[in-house]
Amino acid sequence: MSLDLQIRKQLHAGDRHFDLDLSLVSASQRIVLYGPSGAGKSLTLKAIAGLMRPDRGHIRLNGRPLFDSSAGIDLPVQQRNVAYLFQDYALFPHLSVAQNIAFGLARGCLPLRRPALHPAVRKWLQAFELEDIAHSRPAQISGGQRQRVALARALVAEPDILLLDEPFSALDLALRQRMRGELADLQARLQVPMLLITHDPADVEALGETVFALRDGRLQAT
Repeated sequence: MSLDLQIRKQLHAGDRHFDLDLSLVSASQRIVLYGPSGAGKSLTLKAIAGLMRPDRGHIRLNGRPLFDSSAGIDLPVQQRNVAYLFQDYALFPHLSVAQNIAFGLARGCLPLRRPALHPAVRKWLQAFELEDIAHSRPAQISGGQRQRVALARALVAEPDILLLDEPFSALDLALRQRMRGELADLQARLQVPMLLITHDPADVEALGETVFALRDGRLQAT
């Protein structure tokens, strides 16, 4: 994977303003953007995913421009082939585990009466050992299982990169440690490129192949 990102974004709220001015290039399969709250980490993820439009600059993934202000390119979210794992997982409470995963398909497969039998859904149910709870709803399963469901939903469409927003912050300490190991093993096994943002040094130690330190909207170190 190659990520080439050079963006500028100014935000204003009353008498407060924030200036994101970020430039980074990496060919790593496992990138961690590390810094305190308010450093601009989530803004960076949203820019890559197409949820926030930079004022200027460019974002290129594997040589393909997702955004380029000078060329007038700003691909919509659906065309970026980028998966975004939200901090709270954003699972649909009224859908089963299998239906939640199926929702990640390009056209979805909610009309299917048996989404657990869809080949792509079945693949990820097996990969994350979720077959036994395929028909359960999010409120009926553990925090670790909910995270695996969210990961499966993100990966079912085979994205070019997986973006993770503080993925362990909602978990207790023991589960957090175990899920770090599971995510590291999963990434190594599947070779899915990922960019993770965090303020926790333990995440950096467990998952950081290439680490960029961000503070006040600017890179401090690599």
